[in-house]
Amino acid sequence: MQNQNANSPAPAVDAATLAQAFEALKTYDWGSDRKTLGPIDDAVIATRGDAAARKDLETRLAAVLGSGVSRAAKDFACRTLTVIGTSASVPALSALLGDAELSHMARYALERIPVPEAAAALRDALPKLSGKLKIGAIGSLGVRRDEASVPALSALIGCSDVAVANAAANALGDIGSEPAAKVLCSATKTAPSTVKPAVADAALAAAKRLLTDGNATAALATYDALLAADPPKYIRLAASRGTLWVAGKKS
Repeated sequence: MQNQNANSPAPAVDAATLAQAFEALKTYDWGSDRKTLGPIDDAVIATRGDAAARKDLETRLAAVLGSGVSRAAKDFACRTLTVIGTSASVPALSALLGDAELSHMARYALERIPVPEAAAALRDALPKLSGKLKIGAIGSLGVRRDEASVPALSALIGCSDVAVANAAANALGDIGSEPAAKVLCSATKTAPSTVKPAVADAALAAAKRLLTDGNATAALATYDALLAADPPKYIRLAASRGTLWVAGKKS
């Protein structure tokens, strides 16, 4: 028998077999036989290119998140939605952002689902979260490089919770857009002393991203702002090297 062509569609999963896997998911927990969920994994592959079938699969997985199944089962659903999730999954995932046990996996999915609604859900959750959950959502916005989050993150640099303020600075560095860099440049002068080290590190990261994106002018302005803020020696050296590198590229 000839091997199936690698580019040919995977065989469809029998409806009864898939239904049985979803039944197994209802009682699935850590230590359970992972093979019982295999048909769901197979369906993810088999539904590629079949919008209706994939939508049905996504709907069933999103429903799992709102049910009374175990954390392990919801973890599985979140991981699978990172592959097939669309805007339709966002409400179910965003509902978990305030859950101390499940927020991490919900964010993991929202970071990777390539729709603006996913980023909006993370932004909208910020005022409702605190502590580690807020820091996690901030970090996820940085991972997404969500430019629409720059104003909200800018405001958080002045947060009384230093960990939150540092996370906001780091996220702006990860976003690395020109508006994000400008916020960080300003914050080198205005941020509380407890946050300034994170701001300086983030500004360096933003400058590097700007260079990678081909925006040498904005990168140079960021380096100049860092040098003008009388930074620690390691920041001054890094910014000076960046300035010299940009100058060499322009000459």
